[in-house]
Amino acid sequence: MAADHTAALVAGAFAMGFATIGVFFLRFWRTSRDGLFLAFALAFWLLAAGQILSAWRGGVREDVATVYLPRLAAFSLIILAVLRKNLAARPRR
Repeated sequence: MAADHTAALVAGAFAMGFATIGVFFLRFWRTSRDGLFLAFALAFWLLAAGQILSAWRGGVREDVATVYLPRLAAFSLIILAVLRKNLAARPRR
């Protein structure tokens, strides 16, 4: 019983941290208008949503799709944003 409460507390702390980092990246995007910062903000909010879903389901179970799908979407978004940024900076022949 106490382990479930501790897991929910830790998941909530991670969600708060991910959401806070997302707000910082949104602020960076607002000043620079660089799409990479917006992608990072969205990715961290997806990670926060994944933590909230994990805690809401009643504990951390690593074998369910609700844990992996937000993570997959977040990391895919980061990878695509980095590739887009690097390919846009490459000079054309």
